[in-house]
Amino acid sequence: MIAVFLAAFDALPLGSFTGRAHGRQYLVTRQDFSGAKSQKLVAREMGGTDYISLNLYRLASGARLKPCEMPTQKVVDFVLDLRPDKIEDHP
Repeated sequence: MIAVFLAAFDALPLGSFTGRAHGRQYLVTRQDFSGAKSQKLVAREMGGTDYISLNLYRLASGARLKPCEMPTQKVVDFVLDLRPDKIEDHP
């Protein structure tokens, strides 16, 4: 399961973006620190109250997921369902 989660997490764009998960719209920020050995994702539901926050550590012994004051399953389900909005290039 961790490999599926990591693949979904790594597919998300760095920086801030909007996207949908579980039928709701979110403003999401994904950041890398220390050469991507430490990563953070924060998402706020637009027009709602849901909030997602997690830290991900890429250690020699394997990845460690640390949700911020919420169940691990909530952040895993969110990342697996999250679909970033397409960014349109305008001339």
